[in-house]
Amino acid sequence: MPTPAAAPAPSPVALRRGFWLGALGVVIFAMTLPMTRLAVGDVSAPQLPPAFVTAGRAALAGLLSVLYLAAVRAPRPPRALWATLALSAAGTVLGFPLFLALALRQVDAMHAAVVTGVLPLATAVVAALVLRQRPSAAFWACAVAGCGLVLAFAAWQGGGRLVAGDGLLLGAVLCGAIAYVAGARASAAMPAEHVIGWVLVASLPLTLPAALWLWPVQPATPAAWGGFLYVSVFSMWLGFFAWYRGLALGGVVRVSQVQLLQPFLALLFAVPVLGERLQPATVLFALAVMAVVFLGRRMPVSGPVRGKAVAA
Repeated sequence: MPTPAAAPAPSPVALRRGFWLGALGVVIFAMTLPMTRLAVGDVSAPQLPPAFVTAGRAALAGLLSVLYLAAVRAPRPPRALWATLALSAAGTVLGFPLFLALALRQVDAMHAAVVTGVLPLATAVVAALVLRQRPSAAFWACAVAGCGLVLAFAAWQGGGRLVAGDGLLLGAVLCGAIAYVAGARASAAMPAEHVIGWVLVASLPLTLPAALWLWPVQPATPAAWGGFLYVSVFSMWLGFFAWYRGLALGGVVRVSQVQLLQPFLALLFAVPVLGERLQPATVLFALAVMAVVFLGRRMPVSGPVRGKAVAA
């Protein structure tokens, strides 16, 4: 990925808009875990194959993107951005959804929610390395504290025991972090909705034939197909309209920390979708994470590009 040029720090208005759009994206993404679990089922009652869900959700979102980009007459991305878009596609279209779907065959949505809670910290680390951003020690303290709360919650839920699906979930986290940073960089040069649109359209030659080839031969419940439609239209497409724009406006390192709330929102959504029970301790952890996110957004973030600050 080429080294980014220096960019001014976001204004207070842009930072505020970035956080609100990022929060909207997080709410949409929080439904991904329970809806994916609904789509693929579990080992005892499998529904749609994980590979089909991965290819099918990207193919459907890609077809919607063709209509959208044609309707708004979106210009083709500049040649310099195609490598960045390809990196975003590798994580967004393939890596994250595939690892997640495979893992959710083995673990429940609550377990997946707490393990993937490290995604904001992973995104901040990737952003700091790739974008040459320099968060303050206080910012890192807030990020690590939030990650620690998420891991403590995971230990409380599972007694500190790791399962085979955790490796798949951590693979999803790494793919998601890289894809978010790449998508945010592209969103600084073109509209966020165009970024995810072109990512999905460019992936169609792979995802559409794969979806048709992997089309399930075994019947699935209407609820499973409903979960598939949600992750296709919202998780794979519309959610990125808000998420990439939020990252571009407020800075990847800062806005990515809003995603610390995602595991707890996923737990809340799992109650009506999957019938899982919400325990009072979950609410306490959620409130603690919200406090850490609030403090983290106020900590200074700068970039060492010839003494100038970069967007953070």
